[in-house]
Amino acid sequence: MDHSQVIIRPVVSEKSYVLADTGKYTFRVHPDAHRTQIRQAVEALFEVHVVDVRTMTVRSKPKRRGTTRGRTRAWKKAIVQVRAGESIPVFARLEAMGG
Repeated sequence: MDHSQVIIRPVVSEKSYVLADTGKYTFRVHPDAHRTQIRQAVEALFEVHVVDVRTMTVRSKPKRRGTTRGRTRAWKKAIVQVRAGESIPVFARLEAMGG
């Protein structure tokens, strides 16, 4: 699997911004990607040194629109901690845009 296929996109939320201040960055990742692949992809794409990778599967939630019932998709999330003093510029750029 290619590095650009492993990392799908950064997760933009209040919690992810609080974690980003401590050097932990949250990404939506491919469901079949394991920790080693995620570590290698982040190091290759953002040129940082990864200290720790934590993964979790976000379960689907039931949703309803009128009488139609359905569920959201389940997806995999990774929280990546980088070496002290390093940062990933994607989150800084989103913050500068007022995101």
